[in-house]
Amino acid sequence: GNWKRCIWLFAKILRIARALFSRGRFMQIPLEVPDTVSFRLEEEKVLQFWTENQCFKKSLEQSEGRPVYTFYDGPPFATGLPHYGHILAGTIKDIVTRWAHQTGHHVERRFGWDCHGLPIEFEIEKVLGIKTKEEVVKYGIANYNAACRGIVTRFCKEWETIVGRTGRWIDFQNDYKTMNLSFMESVWWVFKQLYGKGLVYRGVKVMPYSTGCTTTLSNFEANMNYKDQSDPSIVITFPLVSEPGTAFLAWTTTPWTLPSNLAICVHPEFTYVRVKDRASGSVYILAESRLSIVYDPKKTGQYDILSRCLGKELVGLEYEPLFDYFVSRRAQGAFRVVSDTYVTDDAGTGIVHQAPGFGEDDYRVCLAAHIISKGTDVLCPLDASGRFEPSVKDYAGLYIKDADGPICAALKERGRLLSKKAEVHSYPYCWRSDTPLIYRCVASWFVEVEKFKDQLLARSKESYWVPDFVQSKRFNNWLVDAKDWCVSRSRYWGTPLPIWHSDDWEEIVVVGSVKELEELSGRTFTDIHREFVDDVTIPSRKGKAPLRRVEEVFDCWFESGSMPYAQLHYPFENVEKFEKGFPADFIAEGLDQTRGWFYTLLVLSTGLFNKPAFKNLIVNGLVLASDRKKMSKSLKNYPDPTDVIRKHSADALRLFLINSPVVRAEPLAFSEDGVKEVVRDVLLPLWNAQKFFLQNHQRYIKEGNAFSRAVVPTNSMDKWILASGNHLIEFVHQEMKAYRLYTVVPRLLKFLDDLTNWYVRMNRKRLKGDSGPAECGAALATLFNTLMTAVHLLAPFIPFITETLYQRLSQLLPEDQRQESVHYTMIPQPNPALLDPVIERQLERFQAVVELTREMRERNKIALKMPVADLIVLVHTDEYFSDLDGLRWYIQDELNCISVQISKEEEKYIVLKAEPNLASIGKRLKGKAKAVADKVKLLTHEEVSGFASSGKVVVDGQELGPDDIRVVRSCKPGIENYDTNSDGQVLVLMDKRTDETLLQMGAAREFVNRVQKLRKKAGLTPGDPIQVYYDNVERDPTLTAALRAQQAYI
Repeated sequence: GNWKRCIWLFAKILRIARALFSRGRFMQIPLEVPDTVSFRLEEEKVLQFWTENQCFKKSLEQSEGRPVYTFYDGPPFATGLPHYGHILAGTIKDIVTRWAHQTGHHVERRFGWDCHGLPIEFEIEKVLGIKTKEEVVKYGIANYNAACRGIVTRFCKEWETIVGRTGRWIDFQNDYKTMNLSFMESVWWVFKQLYGKGLVYRGVKVMPYSTGCTTTLSNFEANMNYKDQSDPSIVITFPLVSEPGTAFLAWTTTPWTLPSNLAICVHPEFTYVRVKDRASGSVYILAESRLSIVYDPKKTGQYDILSRCLGKELVGLEYEPLFDYFVSRRAQGAFRVVSDTYVTDDAGTGIVHQAPGFGEDDYRVCLAAHIISKGTDVLCPLDASGRFEPSVKDYAGLYIKDADGPICAALKERGRLLSKKAEVHSYPYCWRSDTPLIYRCVASWFVEVEKFKDQLLARSKESYWVPDFVQSKRFNNWLVDAKDWCVSRSRYWGTPLPIWHSDDWEEIVVVGSVKELEELSGRTFTDIHREFVDDVTIPSRKGKAPLRRVEEVFDCWFESGSMPYAQLHYPFENVEKFEKGFPADFIAEGLDQTRGWFYTLLVLSTGLFNKPAFKNLIVNGLVLASDRKKMSKSLKNYPDPTDVIRKHSADALRLFLINSPVVRAEPLAFSEDGVKEVVRDVLLPLWNAQKFFLQNHQRYIKEGNAFSRAVVPTNSMDKWILASGNHLIEFVHQEMKAYRLYTVVPRLLKFLDDLTNWYVRMNRKRLKGDSGPAECGAALATLFNTLMTAVHLLAPFIPFITETLYQRLSQLLPEDQRQESVHYTMIPQPNPALLDPVIERQLERFQAVVELTREMRERNKIALKMPVADLIVLVHTDEYFSDLDGLRWYIQDELNCISVQISKEEEKYIVLKAEPNLASIGKRLKGKAKAVADKVKLLTHEEVSGFASSGKVVVDGQELGPDDIRVVRSCKPGIENYDTNSDGQVLVLMDKRTDETLLQMGAAREFVNRVQKLRKKAGLTPGDPIQVYYDNVERDPTLTAALRAQQAYI
C-alpha cells in the first residue's frame, strides 16, 4: 500500500503548489472540511475575499462589451438604517441582476439616495425644534438646508456596510444622489419638457395637506397611511330665513370646518321631509331615508311628517349662518341651498355642509353655484400649520383639531347643535409626520395626468409585472382614476421649481438647465437649491418688472420618477448610453410603491417619450412583525436584522425571505425561527453533502484511484439525479426569464432535498467504496457534477455559501476551467443527453412509496432501524409496475424491509367498499337520497375500484362524484395485521408484526448507529480502522443473542 500512499501525498503536494501559485486570486480554502461550521464566520471570510480582490468591480470589467441589461434602483430615503423591507427588495434585485450577469449580460448596478423632501426635513425639524414656516424663515433657509445636507450622508456608510453584509453587489462609489447638481438639472429639464408639451399648469385645487409638514401632498401620498380615528359626529341646525322655526339638519365629523361654511347641499332626486318634532315643536328638514339619524326607528310618536319634496325643490332657500365671521359673503350668493348628486343617503342627514376651502366636492359645487370664483381667494382661514387666522376671532391661533370641542360648545350654547357623539372611522394620515391630513384649497403646480390617461393605460400594458394581478387590478384601477398630479411643495429642502413669473402672471419663464439660467440671469451657479436661486431675477422681455421665482420646490416623488434620466445627467451627458438602455430591463420594489415610484416613473416616461419606464417588474409584499402587525421601532416588535445575520447568516435570511409568500406580493410575518430552520434544513445539509463528497474523494484518491469528473451514468440513481439536475437547469432558465422567483426557489430547495436526503443517503455505501472502485468513482463523479450544478444555480440566491463551496470544489477542476469566483461563471445550460423524464417519473413514484410507508411507520411507532417483514405495493398500470419493479432493491433498502412485493392485483389483498356521504347526497337529491345511499353501500369491489380511478359512478340513474362517496379499504382475511396508506395513485400495505429475528436485526442496527456516533465524536475519518469494545451493562441475554446472530452485519 506504500505506492498508493505516495500517489495520495503527491496529489496533496500538487494541490498545495497550485494554491500557492494561485495566491491572491482564489480563496485560500483547504479541501479538508472542518467538522463544525459557523456560517457567519464563513460569510465574513467570503466578504473579505470579495473586498480584497474587488470582485464586484472585476465582474463588471469582465462583462464589458456584453449585451447591456439595464437595472434601476429605487432610491431609499437616507433617514435611517435598512429594515427587512429594504433587505427583501435588495435581495430580489441582487438575485435578478446576478442572474442577468451570469447569463451573459453587462449589468451596471448603481445605488441611489432620495436626499430631498419631507423625510429629511422632518428629521431636521425634530433636531432643531422647528415647527412652523415662520421659524424656518427666522432660522434661515440657507442654514436650514445646510442642516438637511448634513444628515443626508449620516447613514450612508452604515447602509453600505449592512447592504454589503447581506451579500448584495451594488455600486456605492458610483451612486446617485437627488441633491447633486447634475441630478437636479435633469429634473429641471424633465419639467420644462412637460411644460413645453402643455402638460403643466398652475391651479387652485383642494389638495391633501399635512399640517405637520406644512405642505400639500399628492393624491397617492394621501393614500399611503390610513388609520382608525375617533372624531365628533354632530348634527347641526341651519334655520331657514323665510320660515322661522324651521331648520335644515346637516351632519359632519369635522366641526372645525363649520366657521368656513358657505352653503348646504342636497341631492336633487332624493325625497326630503319636513317633520315636526313632538318633544320640541321644532320643524326639521332632512332626507326621508335618513330619519334614523335623529329618531329611534324602534319607537313611535316622536315626530309628524308635514310634507315631502324632492331635493331640487329646496335649491335657493337661504339659511342663517352658523357664525358671523364671513356674513358679507351672502352678497356673493353664500348661505343658501345648492344641489349635487355626490350627496349620499348611506350616512348623515342627506344634507352636506359646504366649506369650499376644505373639500374637493365642496369647492366644485360652490364654484358651479357661483358662490366662489375660479382662481380667486377661496375662503380658507388657516395658517400653514393648521391654526385659525385672526379672521376667525374666537378661535384665532387654535389648531383645528383642538378647536372641535370649543366650536361644538359654542353651537350648543346658541341652540344650533342637535346631537353629538363620537365616531371611529378610517382617516388618512401624513405618511411622514403621522398627523391627520386635511383637505384645503391651495394654489399649486400640476402635471395634467388626466390629459394623457389613455396613454398611461396603454404604456402600462407594455410592461410585465410579477405577480400580474398587482398590475391588472391594483395599478390599473389607480390609473383609471388617476388625477392631475400636484408636483409643487411649500417646502425648502428640494429641487426648486424652475419657474420665474411676473407679478401679474402674464409672463412665465420655465428654465430647463443651469446654462439657461446663467444666460438669463447673468450669474453663475454651482448649486441650485433655494438659498442660491430664491433671490435670482430674470429681466422681463415685455418691459415688466424683473421676473421672480415661485417659492415652491418639487415633490420628491417627481425627483425619484425622474431618476432614469437624472442619474445619467441626461440629456446633458450619456445620451447614447441612456437611449440604448431605456426602458430599463428590470426594477423591483414593494407593494407600497404601486401608487408611488411605479406610478411616477410611468407618468414621466409617458409624458416625455410615450414609453413605459421599465420592461419587467417584481413586486414584493410587506414584511410584518411575527404578530402580523406593522414593524415598529418604538414597539420593538421585531429582531434587529444585523443580529439575525450575526446569529444565523445572511444566506439564511435571504432564503427565508424569498422562499415565502412575500415574493407573490403577499404579506409575510417575520419569524427568526424560520431563518433558523433554513440553516438546519438547507444550509447544513448542503454543507454536509460537500463534506461527505470531499471525504470520500480523498479516500478514493488515497486508495490509489484516479478521479474522473466525466459522467456516463449506468446506475439508476445516478441517472435520476443527473436528469433531475439538468431538468432543473432548464426549468430555472425558463422561470427566471419570466421573473417568477416564487416558482424557482421551491424547485431549487426540492432539488437540494433530493440531493442530500435521497441521493446521498441512498448511495452512501457506493460513495464509501463498498461496491468497488468503479461504482464508487461513478457515484463520486455524479455527486461532484450535481453539487457543482447546485452551486451554480444557487449562486445568485445564496451567494456566500456557494462561493465557499465553489472555492473548494473548483480545486478539482483543470486550472483553465476554474474562475476566481463562482459569481464570474456562467449559469450552465442543460445537457440534453442527460435529460431523462422516464427516470424522473420512476423516482417520483419511488419517493411516493417511501413517504407513504414512512407515514405508516410513524403511525405505528415502528422506528426505521427496526425492519418490517413485508411490504406490498399495489399499482394499477403496467408502467407503474415497471417503474417500481426496477427500483425494488432501493425500496427494500430505504425502507428496511425483508420482503417487497409489487402487484397490480389489488383484489387479492384488499376489499373496497363505498360509504355514502349523506350530507352531500341529501342536499342534492332530496327525496331520492336514501334509496341512492342504500345502493351505494351495495357497490362491488370492481365498481368501487372503477370509481376510485375515474372519480365518478352512476347509481340508480344518478351520477355521483368524490364529494358523494368515500372509498373504504380493508385488508382481506390473512393480512389483517397490515396497515394501509395511499395517495390515490398507489396503495401500500405494511406488515406491522415483529418477531425475534426482526428484533435482533433492529438491535444490531441500533448498535451500529451508536458506534458510528462514537467514531464521529472521536474525529475519525471513514477510512480509519478502529477496535470496538462493548459491555452488556444490564446483562440482557436477548441483546447478547442479537449481537451474536447479527455479527456478520455488524
